[in-house]
Parts: sequence; C-alpha cells; structure tokens
Amino acid sequence: MCGFRTIMSDVPLAEDGGQMELARIYASPLLNGDDPSRDPQYAANDPVLDMRHTFTRSTAISVAVDPVALITTECITVTSAMRKHARWAHSSVSAILGGGATQGYETSRPSSPREGITVRKGQRGRESAGVGSEGEWESGLAHRWGLRGKKGKSMQDNPLMSAFARLRSDLTGCKGIYYALIYIRSFDTPALLHPFLQVIRSSSTSAPITSLALVAITKFFAYNLISQESPRLSLAMQLLSSAITHCRFEASDSAADEIVLLRILKLMEGMISGPGGELLGDESVCEMMETGLSMCCQMRLSELLRRSAEMSMVIMCQAIFERLKHLEVEAGGELGALEESTKEDMNTVKMDPAVNGDQVTSPNKAPTSTRSSSSLEKPPDGASEAPALALNGSETNLAQVSAPTEISEVKPYSLPSIRELFRVLVELLDPHNRQHTDAMRVIALRIIDVALEVAGPSISKHPSLATLAMDDLCRYLFQLVRSDNMAILQGSLRVIGTLLATCRGVLKLQQELFLSYVVACLHPRVEIPREPGIDSALYKGVPQAPPSQVSSGRSTPVPVKDRQKLGMEGGSRKPDAREAMVESVGALARIPSFMVELYINYDCEVDRGDLCEDMVGLLSRNAFPDSATWSTTNVPPLCLDALLGYVGFIADRLGHIPLHEGYPDTGCLKEKRMRKKLIIRGAAKFNEKPKAGIAYLASQGIIDNPDNPVSVAKFLKGTSRISKKVLGEFISKKSNEDILGAFLDLFDFTGKRVDEALRDLLESFRLPGESPLIERIVTSFSEKYCSNSTPDGIADKDAVYVLTYAIIMLNTDQHNPNLKSQNRMKYTDFSRNLRGVNGGQDFAPEYLQEIYDSIKTREIILPDEHDNKDAFDYAWKELLLKTESAGNLVLCDTNIFDADMFEATWKPVVATLSYVFMSASDDAVFSRVITGFDQCARIAARYRLTDALDHIIFCLSSIGTLASEAPPNTSLNTEIQVNDNSVMVSEMAVKFGRDFKAQLATVVLFRVVTGSESIIRDGWKYVSNASLSIVRIWLNLFVNSLIPPFFSPTQSTLDIPPIPLQTPSQVIDRAQKANESGLFSTLSSYLTSYAADDPPEPSDEELESTLCTVDCINSCFLGDIFANIMSLILSLLAQLPEESSPAVIVVKPELPQPSPTNASRSVANGPVYDPAVVYILELATILAIRDKNTVESFGKEVAEALQSVIRDAANTHHITVSRAVFYLLSLIQASHEHSFLRAPVVLHIISSLDQRTQERSALTTINGLDHCIKNPGPLRNEMTNSPDFWSILRSILAVREAAALVFEIVQNVTIGTPSAITADNYESAISLLNDFASAASVGASHEQKGDKTTRRKSGKNTKPKPPDNEVVVRGSSAIGIIYQLTSRVPNLIKQSHLERSEAWTTYWSPIFHALTSQCVNPCREIRHQAFSSLQRSLLSPELTSTDHREWTAIFSEVLFPLIIRLLKPEVYQSDPIGMSETRVQAATLLCKIFLHYLVLLSEWDGMLDLWLRILDIMDRLMNSGQGDNLEEAVPESLKNILLVMSSGGYLVPPEQNPEHERLWIETWKRLGRFLPDLYSELFPNEAKRSAKSLPGRLDASTPAPAS
Repeated sequence: MCGFRTIMSDVPLAEDGGQMELARIYASPLLNGDDPSRDPQYAANDPVLDMRHTFTRSTAISVAVDPVALITTECITVTSAMRKHARWAHSSVSAILGGGATQGYETSRPSSPREGITVRKGQRGRESAGVGSEGEWESGLAHRWGLRGKKGKSMQDNPLMSAFARLRSDLTGCKGIYYALIYIRSFDTPALLHPFLQVIRSSSTSAPITSLALVAITKFFAYNLISQESPRLSLAMQLLSSAITHCRFEASDSAADEIVLLRILKLMEGMISGPGGELLGDESVCEMMETGLSMCCQMRLSELLRRSAEMSMVIMCQAIFERLKHLEVEAGGELGALEESTKEDMNTVKMDPAVNGDQVTSPNKAPTSTRSSSSLEKPPDGASEAPALALNGSETNLAQVSAPTEISEVKPYSLPSIRELFRVLVELLDPHNRQHTDAMRVIALRIIDVALEVAGPSISKHPSLATLAMDDLCRYLFQLVRSDNMAILQGSLRVIGTLLATCRGVLKLQQELFLSYVVACLHPRVEIPREPGIDSALYKGVPQAPPSQVSSGRSTPVPVKDRQKLGMEGGSRKPDAREAMVESVGALARIPSFMVELYINYDCEVDRGDLCEDMVGLLSRNAFPDSATWSTTNVPPLCLDALLGYVGFIADRLGHIPLHEGYPDTGCLKEKRMRKKLIIRGAAKFNEKPKAGIAYLASQGIIDNPDNPVSVAKFLKGTSRISKKVLGEFISKKSNEDILGAFLDLFDFTGKRVDEALRDLLESFRLPGESPLIERIVTSFSEKYCSNSTPDGIADKDAVYVLTYAIIMLNTDQHNPNLKSQNRMKYTDFSRNLRGVNGGQDFAPEYLQEIYDSIKTREIILPDEHDNKDAFDYAWKELLLKTESAGNLVLCDTNIFDADMFEATWKPVVATLSYVFMSASDDAVFSRVITGFDQCARIAARYRLTDALDHIIFCLSSIGTLASEAPPNTSLNTEIQVNDNSVMVSEMAVKFGRDFKAQLATVVLFRVVTGSESIIRDGWKYVSNASLSIVRIWLNLFVNSLIPPFFSPTQSTLDIPPIPLQTPSQVIDRAQKANESGLFSTLSSYLTSYAADDPPEPSDEELESTLCTVDCINSCFLGDIFANIMSLILSLLAQLPEESSPAVIVVKPELPQPSPTNASRSVANGPVYDPAVVYILELATILAIRDKNTVESFGKEVAEALQSVIRDAANTHHITVSRAVFYLLSLIQASHEHSFLRAPVVLHIISSLDQRTQERSALTTINGLDHCIKNPGPLRNEMTNSPDFWSILRSILAVREAAALVFEIVQNVTIGTPSAITADNYESAISLLNDFASAASVGASHEQKGDKTTRRKSGKNTKPKPPDNEVVVRGSSAIGIIYQLTSRVPNLIKQSHLERSEAWTTYWSPIFHALTSQCVNPCREIRHQAFSSLQRSLLSPELTSTDHREWTAIFSEVLFPLIIRLLKPEVYQSDPIGMSETRVQAATLLCKIFLHYLVLLSEWDGMLDLWLRILDIMDRLMNSGQGDNLEEAVPESLKNILLVMSSGGYLVPPEQNPEHERLWIETWKRLGRFLPDLYSELFPNEAKRSAKSLPGRLDASTPAPAS
C-alpha cells in the first residue's frame, strides 16, 4: 500500500491558533467528497500526521540527529508544556533534569479495549493530577529537595512527570548517533512509549499536551526508531492502541480538541497500515475502527474532522481487508481453513455502534443525555468527573502506576475482527433504521466500496463474510438504489458495481435482480425517431422494449408486471439518476468476461431472464442520441462506449486458445436456450388457454406425458412463467382433480402448522373466487396434510378441513381494508368458531393462538400481490431460498461462448453503430465506430456468422452511398480528357468525393470484405444483402466509368442484338482548352453551350471531388476482391442443398425505387435501364455455355443470377429482363442434361412475369424458345409438356411482331414432324389455337364494311371479298389444326390412364369447346369454318361410344350452350347479317345430330327429357324475332325429325304403342305452343280422331310455353 503523506515534526498549538492549524492539516480533496486514496495531490499537500508513507515506502526515513537527543527533546517538550499548565506549575527539578522516579513507580497494566475516546472537561487544579492527598505529595517533595512549597509544604512529582524523568534517566549514557540508534532500537518499546501513553490516557492533560505526546510517538515510528524488530513491539502496539482509543483530555476550544482527534486518527491509520499493524489483536482493531467510525458519524464534529475520519477509515479498511488475503495464504490456501481456525474467536469481539441522535456509541454503553460539543463519549453510569482516569467504569490511581507490566500475548487480528467490521458497515446501510442518517450511509458506502475493491474475491470465499454480502448487503443496496438522494444512489451503485465485479460468483440471483431493475429503469419504450437521410433498415434490430420482459414472465422473485408497483420496476427516474445508473452499467460492462457470463448464466438458463440480450439492447437503445431527452447528454456516449467495449472484448479473445475444461458444453447451452424459448411460448399459451398450452408443451417435449398428472404438476409448480391466477383456476376444476392431487404431493407439510402449510400452498397459486373450487382445493389440502400421519393435536382430516376454512376466513377478516379495526375478529371469536370441531374436542388454545397471531401479523397472499414492504421482504426471502438451487455464477475466462453470444446480440450492436455513424459529426466518434464495425466483421467472419457479416456489409454499403439499388443518373456524365488521361465526371462521383463519411465507410467495407469472401459466399444461400451490395457498388462504379470492366470483352456468340450502351453527354479536352485562353474564348464557349442546351462544363471543385473518388476506389483494390468473389461461386455447389428451385440471390425491395431524371433511358414510373447489369449477365452466360466444363463449373451460379433478375422483373428494366430471359433459355439449351436447371422451372419463372413485361420481352423470349424446341429431343418434349410454355406463348400472342413466330412454334409442335402433342399439352395447344382463332375476329370489321358497301351499290348482289388479313389467315389455319387434332383423340384416349368416360370428356371437350366458341366469332370466315369443323367432328364415327354419358354430352355441353349463346343479343349484334344464318345453321345442326343418334337415343331413358329440351330450344329460336329464316327453317327441321320418329315407330299414337304414350303426349303439348298446326299437317287422320279429346287434354296438362 502506498503512503501519500510525509510525517513532519510538529509544534504545540496555541489555543487561539488551533483553527488555522486544523485547516492546514485538513487541506485535502476531501472537502469535495473525493476518495483520498486516489488523490496524489492530497498525499503531497499534508506535511504531517500520515504514517502510512513511513510504513510502506521502500526506503525508510533516516534521522540526522542523535536519536537519544531526539527522544529527550520530545520528553522535554511535553513536560515543558505540562509545567506551563497550572496543574503542573510546581513540578520538581527532577522533571527538568531527568532525575530518578518515585519509589512507588509500578508498571502499568494494559488497558481494556472496550472504552471509547473521551474528551472531558475535568476539574482544573492540583487535585486532578493524582489520587494521593495533597499533604503527602507536598511533604515528599520538600523532603527530597529541602525546599518549601506552597504554604511551606513539600512537593512530590506527579507520576506523569516522573515517567518522563525515568525515561530520560534510562536513556542516559549512550553517546554517538550510530550507537544511540542501535541502543534505541533495542530499547524496550513499551517502556519507551509508556510516559507518552500516560499523557494520552490521562484526563488531567489539556489538548495541546496530548497533541504533543501524539506527535512524539508519530515521530518515533516515522524515523524508524520503533521498527518491526523492536523488543516487545506487539505489546507496545496493544498498549498504544488502548491508549489512543481511550484518550481523555481536558477540553479547551473545539479546534484544538479536533487537532488531537485528528492526530489520533492519523496515528491509528499508520499503526494499522504499517508492518506493526499485523501485531494488533482483534479487539484492538475493532476498538480502533469503532473509534474512527464514531468520529465519522459524530455530526457535532466539524465537517473537516468527519471527512478526515472518513479518509482514515478508508485507509485503515484497505489495510485490514488487504490482510484478509494474506491470512488466506497463512491458513494454507484451503477455503475453509481460515474459517475453521477462527470459529472459536468469531463471537469474542463486538463492534455494534448504536445511533442515538448524533452520537454513535457501543451498545454496551448505556445511553445518556447529550454532552457538550467537545465530548464524544459520556462516562458509564455512576462514574463521576473526579480527577481520575476511568477505565471500564473503574478508577486507576495514577500514583500507583509506575512502569509497564507484562501483558499476556495477544493473537494478531484475523477473520473475527474483519467480519465484525464488515457487519457494522453493512448494518449502517439499513434503509429502515431511522437512527442512521443518509450522511452515515454515504460514509459506510464509501468504506464498503474500498473494502470490496481490496478484498472482494476474498470476501466471497469466506462463508461468514459472503453471507453478509449475499443477504444484508445486497438487500440494503437494492433498496437504497431506489433512493432519490443522488449521494445515496451514486454510492449504492458504486458499491453494487464493485460487489458484482468482485463477488458475483456467489451473487447469481442478486445480480439478476439488480440488472433487471436497471434494465426496467433505463430501457425506454419510445420508438426510435426517423432521422432524414438515414434508412430505417440500418437500425432495425434495436429492441423497443427489453426482449426478455416482452415474454410471458421472468424468474426473478417478483414478476415484471408488478415490479413498478412494488418499487422494483424502473418507473420515473430523474435524468441524473439515469446517468448514474448508466455509469454503473458501463463499469460492469468494462469487465471483459461480464457479458459472456450473463449469457451462459442467465440467457441459457431456463428459469432465468435474458440478461445479456437485455443489457445489449439497453446499451444499444440508449446510445441513440434521442435518449438524451429523457436522461442527460452524457448517456448516449457512455452507452456507446460500453457497447464498443463489449465488442472489443470479444474481438480481443479471437486470438485466444479455446478453453473447454471446466465450462458448460456449448451444445447443451444451445439446447437449454431452445427449451427456454419453448417454455416461454408454452407458458404464454397456457395463460391464454391452459389446455392448449399443455398440449403445446407436450408436443415440444417439455411435458413428458400430458395424460400423466405428475408430469403436468411438476411443470406447473416448477415454472414461474405462468399466471398464478390461471393456475389456481386450472387445478381446481373437477376435471383436473388428478393434477391437483399430484400438485399437492409435491409439497412437504411435515412438522408445519396448518396455517404454515396453507401459506406454502397458497403462495404457489391464487385461490379462485368460486366456492366449489375453493372447497375442492381445501378438501385435497386436508387429505394431503393428514396423508402420512395426523399431527399432534389434530383429530382427523375433517378437523383440518374446518380449520383451513376458518383460517381463510380469518385471513380475509383481518386484512380487509373495508373493515374497521374494532369490527375485526378477535382471538376469542376465532377460537369460539372452532369449538368442538376437532373430533368433538377443541383445538389447543396455544395452537390456535399461534395461528391467529401469524395470520394477523402476516397476510396469506400471493407474493406479487403485496403492495408494501412485505413484497420486497418476501421476494428477498424467496431469492435466498433459490440461491442454493441456482448454484454459483459460472465465471468465464474463455472464448468458446462468444460465437453464440454474438449471434444472439449482433443485431442491436450493428444497428447502433450504423445509426451513430450516420448521425455523428465528431471525428473521435467516427474512429470508434469504424473500429467497432471492423471488430464486428472480424468476429462474424471468424465464427462464420453469415447473417451478421451480411448485415454489416449492407450497413457499410448503405453508409457509403455507392450501393444504391437505383442506377445512378448518368445523363450528365462528362468525360474530361487531359492528354492521354481521362476521367468521367458524374453526379455519383462528385457526391461521393465530397462525402468523407461515405469514403471512410467504403474503405472499411472493402477491408471487411477482403478475406471474408467465403462467408459472403455462404450468405448467397439465403438472400444476401452483402453480396448484393458489393455487386451493386461494382456495377454503379462501372456505369460511371470509375472502374474498368471486370472481364475483358469477348465476342458474343448469342443470337441477340448488342447491348444498348450509354455515352457521355459531352467530352471535354482540357489540354486543348488550356491553349485557348482569354475572355473572348471563355465567353464564346459559354454562349455556344447555352445555345446548344448542353450540360454545363464541370467545375474545378467537381473535378477535384471526382479525383478524390478515384483515389478512394483505387485504395479498395476492387479488382482482386471481385475476382475472389466470382471464384467463390465454384464452391457454392457443395454448399447448397439439392432443391427443385434455385436459391435467390437478389433482394426484391418492398417498394419500387423512384424514377431518376434520366428521361431518355427510363420509362415513366418504371425501372431505369442499367447496361452494366446486362453486360455482366451476358458475359457470365457466354462464359458458362462455352463448353461442357464451364457449364458444369459456372452454370448453376449464372442460372441463379439470371433467375433472380427475372424474378425481380418488377424492379428491373424490361430490356434487362428480356435479355436475361434469352440468356437463361440459352443456358438451359446448353445445360439441360444437368440437374441444377430444369426447363419447367425456367418456364415457370418466365410465365410468372407480369403481362406488360412479357409483351416487352416477347421477341427475345420467343427467339429463345424457338432455339430450344427447334430440334427434336428431350428438351423439346420437356418444354412443350410444361403448362408454363403455353402460358408464355399465350401471353406473347398479343404482341403483333411476335404473333407470327408464336404460330410457327405452335405449328411445329402440333403438326410438325414428329408431332410434340401429348396428353400433357393437348389441351394447352388447343386453347392457344383457339386464341389465334379468336384473334381473327378483327376480320369482322372488314366483312361488315363490305356489307355496307354492297348495300350502297345498287344493282350489285355480289359481296366483295375482303382483303387478306394475316390474323384471319392464322385464325383459319388454327381451326384447321384443331380439327386435325381430332384424329389424335382415339390414340390419346387409348393411352390415357383415366377411365374411358373421363378420358372421353378430357380429350373431346377441348375441341368442342374451341369450335363452339368460334361458332360465335364475329368473323364469318372463322365462324363458317368452325361450324363446318364442328359438324364433321360431331358426326365422326370415332365420337360414338357405347356409354351414353359420352356422346349425350354433345347436346348438353356443346349444342345447347352454343344455341343459347347465339340467342344472346350481344352475340347477334356482333354480326347482325351473318349471325341469322348462323342461328339457322345451329338449328339445322341440332336436328341433324339428333337424328344421327336417334337409334341410340331410343335405348336411353333420358331421351324424353332431351327431346323436350330440343323442343324448348326450337321454341326459343322461333320466338327470337329474327325473321323469316328461322320461322321457315325450324318447322322444316322439326317436320323431318317428326316424320323420321313416326316412321321409326318412336312417335306413334298411344293405341299403337302404349309404351310411347308419354312421348306422344308431351311432344304435341310442346309443339302446340309454338306450332299448333303442325300436328294436323303431319298427321291429319290422327288429328281428326283426336279433335275433341286431345286439345282438352293438352290444354289441361300443358303449361304455358317458356319464353
């Protein structure tokens, strides 16, 4: 220990000058409340009193004068001062000459160390000098010297004076400094100090005399006259300790008195701090520390003295607790050895200062009235202020005290006194002890902090000290930390920080409670403000609330939701308090292993909170500048510093060798962490719906068996994350009786009273409010309580049942706030209610009284429902009970957990660094943040944390401004040429060159990327922002000519037009302009540029900014970096899982980028064309399809890139998309044998493009498809069988330029050799052909124009032939191809695995649907051809089937729907002239088909319904209002049908064939509605016979014709 003062000789102080001397001694930083042990100036300013410097300096102070002469001088100085005092004015000459001592001189006994410092105002006069009579004293003196004293009497020397004379006499005869020094050091130490100690202990001396004695002793130690080798030093130290702690002197003025006390303080300080301090006993140390503490707490002493006492206490505590570490070594190094060796002495010392007003005394001193200001202690009861030295209430006659006597050897102080000191200091912190003032608590906090700083780890090793720290100290500190008194708060936080820094190994739960409180106080619930110019994605990941406190609960003693009510939650703290708490957190975070210890001890423990995540989130959120609004401006930088320190510690450990021995397994910790998350989710579900929660927990393996009540009960009792209210309601339900029983079996009620057992039970859940539920719980409790054996005094479980109910009622009665005290139940009422219920007997009165008193004083209530001090007390009790099961904190000095910890916490760290970097303006902040980014990147790369590194690169790219997804505006790019050099001045280059922050971020970005290419590569398996950002930077630089192309240009082998390129807006030759100087040339150039509307020439500043950009880019070595990244694609094959769809490597933004001003290259509100992207894609494709090896090596990566571009088509220019489609089709043509790229997948990607993009990409897409299917092979079959292939063709069909190519492809597929039509593409092909035919409807306009022309030309009946239309021609050809496909239907049906009826419908329906849809085509040419093809198809013999369900479908699904569509007005209006003829054709076709299948229909039960439906259709055609065509055609067609049916015997009168009676009747009923004369016309004879009956029957049974 280093001393910081030099002892100097002092002179007696005059009473009137004492105050100035005191001020000189006090000149120290203590005036400002600083810790003296840390202030070097304080050490240099005080010239006196500090012996620590003497005892601890490496070179001892040597004395230059004769040591004997020095001691003699000190003796004379003291006795001279004494003679000037009235009491010793008549001392003998021997006192001056150093003569012999009085004959009765005896050695003094060692004083008891249980007396305090006393400054007493004694009686002044000679009688106070001794105990003997005045006559005897004067007679002895006269006899010795032959003098006459006062009144003629002889005088005898006072023992105090005689002691000095004796000492001087003993020292005579030694000559020479060297021999004198040897002699003094061999002189008996107690004898040397004896006269001075007598003065100190004497109550007859004044303050200046006592002060001189203290100065003399101080010099002896300072000049090494008394050393560790001095004889009987141990005894001397005990005597000295006893003397200074029992010092008494007559009070004079307060300043002089306090100087004495100050000298005593410094002497005690030197004694304990020096080598001789180890010789002091436990009792001496306790007495000295009690003395110092008394001065600290004595409020009527001056501020300077109390502060000085505090300084001395700090220094002495440093020495005392430093000794604790040496005692451990001396005890043998075993943890329990010191405790075992001192357990018998542990209770032998007592140091309990009691507070009585402003006075601090030991409890064994009776409290008395307050003395005068100069007194620290009042004598014990019965003691008078007689002229005597009072020791322990007795009086010792100074006349009988001659010389030191032998005192039994005292053991050096050890653990008992250290523990007692620690206990007293801790007790001073009790916030509920009103005798202790805040000032006293502040002093105690400072002293305790020093003790912990010196010996914190040692304190935690010894149970006697650790128990104090774990229980009382932490309990008081956690309550004091809620104080609004800043001194108390700062002191408490300081001590807590030191305590956790040194003793956290045994404070696992205490640390969690404190940190949870701090997080609750400091973590704001305020959304991060949106700063202009800062992308909100940069600070995504910073929690808006503590992560672990958002969950269903925590395992700390009091749940989160009730902490604020109990004062344990943060609540509203003042800004200064918040800053102090942040400083405390920062101090803890500066411990290298602190955060990782939080992670493994709490975040990875199921029953603990996520403290590591909470702390990182707290520091991150408060590092944002807005936190200064609710705290102070110092908080953000403090939090940022702590956060950077956290990252720095992890980075520093990267180079350490991993140490696994003695630490938890990382795999087990991961499993615990996953289990913890599952339990939190399950508890949340349980709190909402218990059954669902248990089912979820069982499904996740948390509960072994949900049907086993024991498993469920163990979980419910073992977790603190479920609602106690929900738990009580759940287990009390009738359906859960087994769970309730198992739950109760988990309690041990042995030896507990009923109320104690009930209290234990009801502290685990909330008692429900419904009576049946309460009864069920009470019944089960009674059975459980008596299950093993009925306790003494209890009859049976029925008695327990009644008593339990009575206790519940008593609890409600005693603690109901609505009841007045006089109305509450008394004990007599309580016992009277229970008479005779104990098996017919009464309960023992003592038993009931104990129950009554327990309930009255302490309510049975859930811990988290307390609203007073009981909450904290109970919480603390629970915490201590859990301490043993929780175990000690695992202290970490390894890096094996860093990877998992950083993976869990990197998001808020990186987000904070990004935000601070963007918003900061200070260079120092830039430097720290950049270092933090670099460290985060190194950590992520080392532990292969792909997501973390990806986000770091993304953030740096965003800050660097070069990774903008929107291509930069290049419309104003200007090339500046100087001789053979040129530079492209662009908007991006100028802006980047002006932004130092962006340049710095870019340099750091590529430093991070260098060497981390493999990690970035791994990120490509997921949507990697890193790779995207890096490539985007490269492309943006490439577009602006800031870097050369990555690959040298090659001749493109693709059948596609060249890539459209951009050129500079202008080229300026500065070398030429340098020769053209002068005002005229400058003005001319300006006017010419203005007239031509050219962009202005770049200024020198813009050129300089561009050159800065070039320099920055060159320092990044982009060529090497990107070469490595491209080579990494080769190893991507082994990393990717085998999936059917490739990975995506391009992120699609949520919102489209704003359109730039480059109007010539952009589409309104659309993406901008970027030639660099097209160049990269084309070059990659060319390289990939060069040969088989390149396809195998690069094909997969290039394919993924192309697919990504196509998938991001909404945000990509259509030229880029169209060319990417062509590249992809070219690549699949070369790589279709490989599994990494499949035609269906590619076609699906292309077909997923929106219609507008597909139309814009039509030519390149159809060109690529044509190349793929031109030649027969597996690729052709695979592509044509894909639905997406036909979807693409259908989408492109609307593009006029591509329609012909599409039709050629369809022809190639359908009727080519060989044909590619299969069951998979048959329907798609017909549908597409149908689209071609539908597109031919444009020919109707030409036909209708021809009709109008014909009507205008009179006398001409011929219709002009419309001009040939390629669309109509393709439509006509399409119908022909559709009809040709009917020949393939039988084979398709035969090859199909479907049932015949289903296959018939599958393959015939598309053809009929296509033909019928074209039968209503407005174009007559298409319509007529469609009717012709439909008729031929319907009459085809291949259509006929033995199953009527097949061929009868042609009526219900083909002909009927066709005629109904023809009857619609809108269809008719599409071609009024030609559609009439079409209706007639449809009617004729219907009748023809009916007759064609008449024979088959006659065998079908549904013929009648079909025939009646046909008649209804004919009825509608007749009444359609078309004109004569249908009115003639319909009757004729019906006549033919009726005649054929009649001749075939199907339609005959009932008398001829009764089986067809209904057909006959229903037919003529329907015909009678719209053709009433047809019956008589076709069957005149039958009409005559039935003229009377048939009409009536018909009218009676025939409903009105349908309209």
